[in-house]
Amino acid sequence: YRLSLEDQPSGGSLKMKKVGFIGLGNMGLPMANNILNAGIRVNAFDLSRDAMKKADELGMVTKSSALDVVENIDALITMLPNDTAVESIYLKEDLLEKISKNTIIIESSTINPEVSKKVSKKATEMNISILDAPVSGGVKGAELGSLTFIVGGNEADLEKATPLFKIMGDKTFYAGKAGSGQIAKLCNNMLLAIHMCGTAETIAMGVNNGLDPAILSEIMKSSSGGNWSLEKYNPFPGVMKEAPASNNYSGGFLNSLMLKDLNLAEELATQSKSNTPMGKLARELYKELNNQGFEELDFSSIQQNYLDK
Repeated sequence: YRLSLEDQPSGGSLKMKKVGFIGLGNMGLPMANNILNAGIRVNAFDLSRDAMKKADELGMVTKSSALDVVENIDALITMLPNDTAVESIYLKEDLLEKISKNTIIIESSTINPEVSKKVSKKATEMNISILDAPVSGGVKGAELGSLTFIVGGNEADLEKATPLFKIMGDKTFYAGKAGSGQIAKLCNNMLLAIHMCGTAETIAMGVNNGLDPAILSEIMKSSSGGNWSLEKYNPFPGVMKEAPASNNYSGGFLNSLMLKDLNLAEELATQSKSNTPMGKLARELYKELNNQGFEELDFSSIQQNYLDK
């Protein structure tokens, strides 16, 4: 099968003129803004008044409900926080009944693969094209339009969505049938949690033994311990100017969302009888962090567990 679509033509057979976007959080709003800046009209909706105000100020057409978003659009993108929100939009409301059969749906939330399969099944039965396409790259990737999309669904539908993927991201990978994008994303986020925990405790150990965290980070980045957390998202305050760690761990990928994904990864491991001791430990560490009241901090704040209080 075709693994990466980054070398595919940028066109696609579907000319996008109007896109609906539901879910304008830390990731969704900049993703929608990149679409708007590409000259495409964006119908937008979020339950948050602040998010709707920001969308309006950017020039999006804000709607009073999710159902209003889908009127006369070429594509619908949803970026929602959890299973419940996705099920509410697609399975409990009349959105699929109201949306045009010519509209491509891109569901970019990170959710339980079984929920993704259920939504896909209903849409497919109604002859509506749908892809599960969770993303990797964080808030900065969303802002820069450099996300990686991990896609599950009918491979033939990828051509329709490719123009939008290229606006919002740098890379698109086809993982397989419906739900495969979610499975791959959960594998990725479990590994992300594991190497963030390891990076944080290792930097702290070096600092406790007299090393400069910036110098130690540079050494490890260029050595066999190098990883994404060191290169793009250093968890130690002051080492990386634009990282959440240097901004009181605000914004970014919240601890509450990381714990949600680790819970989903554990469910996936249980279903498949996979042995994931490091994933389980990472889950316990993030559960502890959330229980300490740090749900709204960025997930790199795991560093705080290893600093002098």
